Amino acid sequence: MKYKSVFDIIGPVMIGPSSSHTAGAARIGRVARTLFGRVPKWAKIYFYGSFAETYKGHGTDVAIVGGLLDFDTFDERIINSINLAKEQGLHIEFFTETAVPDHPNTARLVIGDEIGEMELVGISIGGGKIEITELNGFELRLTGHHPAILVVHNDRFGAIAAVSNVLSKYEINIGHMEVSRKEVGQMALMVIEVDHNIDEFILKEIQELPNITQVARVVD
Repeated sequence: MKYKSVFDIIGPVMIGPSSSHTAGAARIGRVARTLFGRVPKWAKIYFYGSFAETYKGHGTDVAIVGGLLDFDTFDERIINSINLAKEQGLHIEFFTETAVPDHPNTARLVIGDEIGEMELVGISIGGGKIEITELNGFELRLTGHHPAILVVHNDRFGAIAAVSNVLSKYEINIGHMEVSRKEVGQMALMVIEVDHNIDEFILKEIQELPNITQVARVVD
């Protein structure tokens, strides 16, 4: 069951016309913007399934770009987001894919700048709710509806325990946690959803742990 209350079914306050195609798309874009940490210089956006068939009519394109500009679902600037992106120097390309996705409302974003790039796959599951299912080749499940940290680390004994101990020290409760790795002993990714936003000094302490290479935060 994906819905916890009637408000999840009704959907969020948003710029229309569709919670799945508009609000969900905006949230996918905004999570990508948060994880990237800055407005990208370019974005390649690939639509699959229902998104590919109706993205223009349902405003999925402007919504996902609005998210990349860090606009919330109810921000009226979403309507003009593509023009605003151009004004900020963000080059955007849209692609429609014929491959059959696991979920009909699927988008893949490849964004970057002169510093680096990031690839993210997100799905809109209805009522404005989303899941991020892939990040830079790592499989994961991130809803974007709870504060979370993503920890990239070397797949070594004790890495997970060390991060958990830091959160425990500051009485931060873990609501959901999962670990993904591409190969044994190589890079791995922790996704940790928590009950409250985590302060910057705690993130810095985690970043300084052995075998930790990168820490990113998704704020509620």
